[in-house]
Amino acid sequence: MDKYNWKNFFENKTERCRVLVIGDVMIDKYYHGDVSKFASDAPVPVAKIVKRRSSLGAAANVANNIALMGCKTYLAGFVGDDHNFETLSEQLTKSGINQDGLITTESPTTTKVRIISGHQQMFRMDFEDSSPKGDEHFAKLESYVTKRLNDAFDAVVIADYEKGVCTEFFCSAVIKAAHSHGVPVVVMPYGQRWIKYAQADYLTPNIAKINKVMLSPVDGGDNDAVERAGRYVMRKFKVKNVLATRSAYGVTLITENDVVHIPTKFQEVFDSAGAADTVAAIFTISLAGGLKPADGAYITNIAAGVVISKSGTYAVTRNDIFKALNAN
Repeated sequence: MDKYNWKNFFENKTERCRVLVIGDVMIDKYYHGDVSKFASDAPVPVAKIVKRRSSLGAAANVANNIALMGCKTYLAGFVGDDHNFETLSEQLTKSGINQDGLITTESPTTTKVRIISGHQQMFRMDFEDSSPKGDEHFAKLESYVTKRLNDAFDAVVIADYEKGVCTEFFCSAVIKAAHSHGVPVVVMPYGQRWIKYAQADYLTPNIAKINKVMLSPVDGGDNDAVERAGRYVMRKFKVKNVLATRSAYGVTLITENDVVHIPTKFQEVFDSAGAADTVAAIFTISLAGGLKPADGAYITNIAAGVVISKSGTYAVTRNDIFKALNAN
């Protein structure tokens, strides 16, 4: 596709798409300050905060990336009844993301608070409880997903960060429900128990995640090794296709009958935070909008390149993609 066709795709096709994102929802908070002295009451540096900002994280960031492409986006997962949820809800509302699928539990809303001086992260505080949620909470979440899938969705994303949503039973139920409606499922895997994603249409791991489930580590620069690893993942975990991201080496799409290696344009990696979210989001958008998987992999690679050049969690925009396409 040339840039004019891409423009038509993002300005017309994506606005007719409906995508459901299910997974671990987070909010990222950043406190920027100057560190110029140590505390008088303890041998620790003092950060004088001069700026604060918040951004959607994990599954919420995946949803945000999709919403910024103009797609009607729905988010489902667990949250707490706390101040951090208020911040999360405000940002979801601002992005036009439907949040009816957020189920309140006794656990806190997963939140990561970072203290930053200059471009250096000094400290991080996590508010989370990754223990299994109660059956009543999963029943509400599964009921929401089942009912919502009756509304003619184009794709489902499962965004797993091992914070309590993506159990083997729940993932299996979501994949089965989506397929009963003819809806493809894209999974962002985490950890090592990938069998819970069995029958998913696409997995979108990076090489580091793939190496966690391999007997021997894979060199991201070796095309043949990456393909073999992808096919191993497909066989072992019973998934249909793999889109492997390879950092400076681009992405590789492995299907049953084909493999496509897409190199990336070299650029300095400023911050890789959120890149995996963008990969899952943009690839899902491409499928929902009717692109061939190889074309989806191409534009996903472009979008990921934008994100790694930004600081902190960043949701890519259509204008970002158009600029990057013009530069390639």
